[in-house]
Amino acid sequence: MTDERPTALITGGARGIGAAIARELARDHRVLFTYLGAEAAALALAAELPEAQALPCDLAEAGAPEALMRQVQALSPRLDLLVNAAGSVEEEDPLGFDMASAERQMRINALAPAALTAAAGRFMPRGGSVINITSVNATFPPTGALTYGASKAALENYTRGYAKVLGPQGIRVNAIAPGAVERDHAPRPPELIALFEADAALGSLATPEDIALAVRFLAEAKGVTGVILPVSRGFRL
Repeated sequence: MTDERPTALITGGARGIGAAIARELARDHRVLFTYLGAEAAALALAAELPEAQALPCDLAEAGAPEALMRQVQALSPRLDLLVNAAGSVEEEDPLGFDMASAERQMRINALAPAALTAAAGRFMPRGGSVINITSVNATFPPTGALTYGASKAALENYTRGYAKVLGPQGIRVNAIAPGAVERDHAPRPPELIALFEADAALGSLATPEDIALAVRFLAEAKGVTGVILPVSRGFRL
């Protein structure tokens, strides 16, 4: 990769919110993105975007964040923007706690982003930026997915904490908290969409492109750090 554009790494970039972010950033960044289990979509996106590269990665595995960052350093001399968009949600019985499921979600949703942020902070240049994708469920925990909500709350705490840790290096750390978002890879029943729309002040679901534009804003807003930005069309105000 000889392009002199800034480099962005997006986890979970093969489809949905991650893919929309990749498309938005590819306009002026070299894009590296991870995927897990969506190889066809990942390879198609990499072929669509100039200079993009798809990297298989299971962030639930021990050592995966560090291995990923070593791979990124081998591909690019610098990393200017890290977007932690990979996420995992598993339905659960709150009275039948599944430790393995909880640990997997915590690794993907909170621990891996924190580890990637720490690793990026060791070689990201001044002016770099980290953006985490959290969820309104960090504040409004769903009873059928308590670990998901807890993991996103942890990610928001890491966001504020690393904003303080990396601030002296000129690196900003922020987060975006979507509400219900349109998706085509796992369509929702029409009655559920109607319920979500009724719970949004603007009367509609957010789109992946809404989130991507918010990522661009935070990437360029040089005076903003430690912020959790709701991008939800007024969902659950």
